[in-house]
Amino acid sequence: MRLRSAVLFIAQTITLGLAAAFVITMLWPGLIPHRKPAIQIIEAAPSPAPVRTSGPVSYAAAVDRAAPAVVNVNTARVVTVRPNPFFGNPLFQQFFGNIGPQGPPDKRLETSLGSGVIISKQGYILTNRHVIAKADAIQVVLRDGRSAPAKVVGTDPDTDIAILKINLPHLPVITIGHSDHIRIGDVVLAIGNPFGVGQTVTMGIVSATGRSRLGVSRFDNFIQTDAPINPGNSGGALVNTEGDLIGINTLIVSQSGGSQGIGFAIPTSLAVNVMAQIIEYGRPLRGWLGIDAHALTPQISQALGIRPSVHGIVVIGIVRNGPAAKAGIKPGDIILSLDGKPIDDARQALLTISGHRPGDVIRMSILRNNSVLALSARTAERPEQARHLE
Repeated sequence: MRLRSAVLFIAQTITLGLAAAFVITMLWPGLIPHRKPAIQIIEAAPSPAPVRTSGPVSYAAAVDRAAPAVVNVNTARVVTVRPNPFFGNPLFQQFFGNIGPQGPPDKRLETSLGSGVIISKQGYILTNRHVIAKADAIQVVLRDGRSAPAKVVGTDPDTDIAILKINLPHLPVITIGHSDHIRIGDVVLAIGNPFGVGQTVTMGIVSATGRSRLGVSRFDNFIQTDAPINPGNSGGALVNTEGDLIGINTLIVSQSGGSQGIGFAIPTSLAVNVMAQIIEYGRPLRGWLGIDAHALTPQISQALGIRPSVHGIVVIGIVRNGPAAKAGIKPGDIILSLDGKPIDDARQALLTISGHRPGDVIRMSILRNNSVLALSARTAERPEQARHLE
């Protein structure tokens, strides 16, 4: 009997001990105050793919696709050098003698280098107008060593675009990319013939899009990049990492004449459209409404009694009997939108209107006397004498 009582006592003691241990184990973490870590960090989610540690990505495949279609454009022109009229003046000769060139005007050959891009198997080449301006002869040299004389199909001074044509078989052709889809920070490659040293590839990123007011062309709409662009790159290709053409390298902003990280290219959305019209019609066809407009600044809004929250452009001039006048637009009207898209910059409006072909209808939202009106205007072809209004 005593043995049985002892066994029960030991069993109860063990049971109570285990229970107490269990309770302490469960409650002990709550009895110790938690301390916050000294530094709080945010960890990225685990990467599904291993991080590359073997070096930068190669763009050789993009270059292989694009570079064969980028050409060197060599131009030459004959320049007449006339002797200084002072050299033949008897009074000048009395004091300084017979110095300087005498006789009839002398002729001199000037050469220049640039780049271009083959757009089609038919031999059409896209380049800059300033590359071939005033040239008497143009020779195109391909990457594979072939060369051919080129003729000028047409030029557009308003965008600094020129179209050349060569006759050679089996021409490499570049693939046209979508410049409207590029983003700031995208990697781009500039391919051209800088300083005449031969075809060269440089890399950078897109620094900005839609750059304007550079004073280079009337329809400024540039891609800005820090890919080195030097003299001789003009007319060459700006391509994405797939090797698709997204721009035509045009100029640099530099105090020294060399690349300083600010280069500009004409986007393909503009260049290819101009090229197609030049090939088909011999000139670019641009819509025109006959208005002069200015951005709606806070000062102008206050003077006109317009709410600061209103954004648009104010019409400050209008061509009599022009498309805008016929549509009922008046000076002082505020254009809020074109084709359903908000407008708050005069340059943006110019690009939108000129992007239409003559005869197209443009829908506009107009604010007049604090009332919003819906008007439509049919564009006409932009006349040369209209340039001073824009």
